[in-house]
Amino acid sequence: MDDVCEGKDFSFPNQEEKILSWWDSIKAFETQLERTKHLPEYIFYDGPPFATGLPHYGHILAGTIKDIVTRYQSMTGHHVTRRFGWDCHGLPVEHEIDLKLGIKSRDDVLKMGIDKYNEECRAIVTRYVAEWEKMVARVGRWIDFQNDYKTMDLKFMETVWWVFGQLHEKGLVYRGFKVMPYSTGCKTPLSNFEANLNYKDVPDPEVMVAFPIVDDAYGAAFVAWTTTPWTLPSNLALCVNANLVYVKVRNKFNGKIYVVAESRLSELPVEKAKKSFPNEAGNDSPNLNSKTKGSSGGKAKNVEDTYDVLDKFSGASLVGTRYIPLFDYFKEFSDVAFRVVADDYVTADSGTGIVHCAPAFGEDDNRVCIEHQIIMKVAVSDTSCSLRPLTFSPCPQIIATAHTHASTNAC
Repeated sequence: MDDVCEGKDFSFPNQEEKILSWWDSIKAFETQLERTKHLPEYIFYDGPPFATGLPHYGHILAGTIKDIVTRYQSMTGHHVTRRFGWDCHGLPVEHEIDLKLGIKSRDDVLKMGIDKYNEECRAIVTRYVAEWEKMVARVGRWIDFQNDYKTMDLKFMETVWWVFGQLHEKGLVYRGFKVMPYSTGCKTPLSNFEANLNYKDVPDPEVMVAFPIVDDAYGAAFVAWTTTPWTLPSNLALCVNANLVYVKVRNKFNGKIYVVAESRLSELPVEKAKKSFPNEAGNDSPNLNSKTKGSSGGKAKNVEDTYDVLDKFSGASLVGTRYIPLFDYFKEFSDVAFRVVADDYVTADSGTGIVHCAPAFGEDDNRVCIEHQIIMKVAVSDTSCSLRPLTFSPCPQIIATAHTHASTNAC
């Protein structure tokens, strides 16, 4: 190899390319594997990238770390076989084919034929092989592209199932439930990566809902705030923060009595005076003054002119209080559900300080309900249609509505 030049004429990129060319000319990687083949094997499995994507900074960083590990093991007396891999499963591949063929649902795939659909997916797996080889070689990583593996290889898939079978036979597999992103179009759970493929900002409805308290002397109701009103039929609990201060207040104009966090009292809607003074939630659904979560849009509310504070108490004192559910879909679980629980994920800077919990939909909802022995019930099918008949008449417990902006997966 030529002597390295110094001074102003030295160029790191040019020197790197010279080294890469030299490695290639003497077959450095292949020679290392040949010279170490009698040494103890160091097993290395490369976590493969998706076959349909181009390499980016994250791949370069992870690949550099992997290269350091395998080079170190080679230098300490090991034979390290390094095979590049391709992840051929999951929605990224299918999404490409859906766009190409105009496929909108699982039924379209079945009409086309699963075998033909799979062949279309297989055909694009090697689309970016040249780009990957160029990038990986340029950063100086030693890995075998000629003897690569693909997760769609029959032997690979059968090996995965064999390993799973071994785990099952040893009693190391259990069945559980986990809240995950879900695609109603593909009828399948999504990984976080897959969910981000179609992430977008969309307008979301937000509502305040009154849950009447069982046997309350004042006829009061808890007020919960949610941006997912479609989960209300699956409500099984309300969650407060044990460390927050809550208040019971009466609206001076209509006599309605609510319980909210003291710090969130200003979020309650302002209603005009009425002739009657019912203590239960009415049929009116005034718009919230604030248009987005946490904002103070519209005319500022004068809390003292609108509400009388009847009582103050800690969130901890509310735990166990029972309330009347909005719907009777899960009334068979009334002995364990429809009560107040407490958790620190409820904050003092958003909503009403009371969170509606539907454990089949929210990750925190699920965790909190399981901790309090409230059973999760799934109320929708794999197409997100209700498993029980729903009535869409006005819900008298909805006391305010508005719209906010949220980020969501819209597939």
